Amino acid sequence: MDSADATFSLSRFVEDVHALVPVTGRACHERLPDGRTTLVFRVIEEGRRGDLCVAGPRTRALFKNTTGVARAVILQFKPGWSAPLLGVAAHTLTDRIVPLEDIWGRSGGDLCLELLAARSVPEVLDRVSRAIALRTHQTFEPASARLARRAVHLLEGDEVRVESVAERLGVTARHLRRAFTESVGVPPKDFARAVRLQRAVRMAATSKDWVRIAADAGYYDQSHLIADFREFVGLTPGAFLKRTGAEISRSGLASSRRAAGNGA
Repeated sequence: MDSADATFSLSRFVEDVHALVPVTGRACHERLPDGRTTLVFRVIEEGRRGDLCVAGPRTRALFKNTTGVARAVILQFKPGWSAPLLGVAAHTLTDRIVPLEDIWGRSGGDLCLELLAARSVPEVLDRVSRAIALRTHQTFEPASARLARRAVHLLEGDEVRVESVAERLGVTARHLRRAFTESVGVPPKDFARAVRLQRAVRMAATSKDWVRIAADAGYYDQSHLIADFREFVGLTPGAFLKRTGAEISRSGLASSRRAAGNGA
């Protein structure tokens, strides 16, 4: 298998790659609920060792201190690919961080060693691509995963009611909830709420008109938005933005994003 084949395989399953390099001081990396499973490779102790873990979908925000991390590469998988890529149902990873070796066995540990020897982010991605491409030929993809991905597309579009999504897909709401939770890691209703929360966070990057943000993001009103922030993040919208902005300012955090393609 050549490098081009591996890159194509990666773009099919990965929607974002995030490289983090804490430059000075204290850095904080936050993960908001988004229905995504991520692969996290970290180099610590100035490159002397590292780890490779799978971070499952979050039901609540997670703030992690990255002190001591020399660099990290985070691959965000598209929802619904946990079973064919990792060999486990997504809901078994929800709110957990698990070493890849615990899931893949020896091959997970071997991949971590390969990534430690990589000299650049593109080289890390190439080695991950090859490992993922190999896994897709060894694992079974249940029909529920394909159904869940179709539901994700609708929920991230203009449909917010689980019953309406189920009707459009020709299944019962109960069947959709079961398939979605197994393949994405959270129930479809919670996923839709996370989509709305993420939308509000993106809008807040360019506007502080919370009444307008609430309406445009799909909330009933500003109090509805604040209630969701408190439940999912543990902070008000303003406190969340103040915290994340202050952390980035203090840390001098350097980050880069590289889209992995939209794939099928």
